[in-house]
Amino acid sequence: QVQLVESGGGLVQAGGSLRLSCAASGRTVSSYAMAWFRQAPGKEREFVAAISRSGGIVYADSVKGRFTISRDSAKMTMYLQMNSLKPEDTALYYCAAYRPTYSFSASTRENQYDYWGQGTQVTVSS
Repeated sequence: QVQLVESGGGLVQAGGSLRLSCAASGRTVSSYAMAWFRQAPGKEREFVAAISRSGGIVYADSVKGRFTISRDSAKMTMYLQMNSLKPEDTALYYCAAYRPTYSFSASTRENQYDYWGQGTQVTVSS
C-alpha cells in the first residue's frame, strides 16, 4: 500500500505562485509513476502533470510553461511548482501514483492510477 498526502495549497492572487508537495509513505515509490490531477467545483477531475520513474514528464496544455513537476525519490516526495497562476487554476489538487510496466510510462488517464491523496485546495483570486 502507498499513502499519499498533499500539502502547500492556499489562497493566492492571480499572477502569484504556489508549490504543492505530495509525500508518499508505506512503500518506496521510486518504481512508481506519479501525477497531479485537479477538480474544480462542478467539473470533472482533469489531468495536470505526470512524471515517470525514469524522469519523463508530460503536462496538460493548460499548464504548460507555467507549472513544473518534479520528484525527489530519496525524500519520497513529488512537487508541483505553479507560477503565473490564473483564477481558472482554482481547484482541489490531488496527487496520484501507479506502477507502470515501463520506466518511461506516465499516464494522463486517472483510471490508471491506483493510489490517491485527499487533495489540497488551491484558490486563485482575480
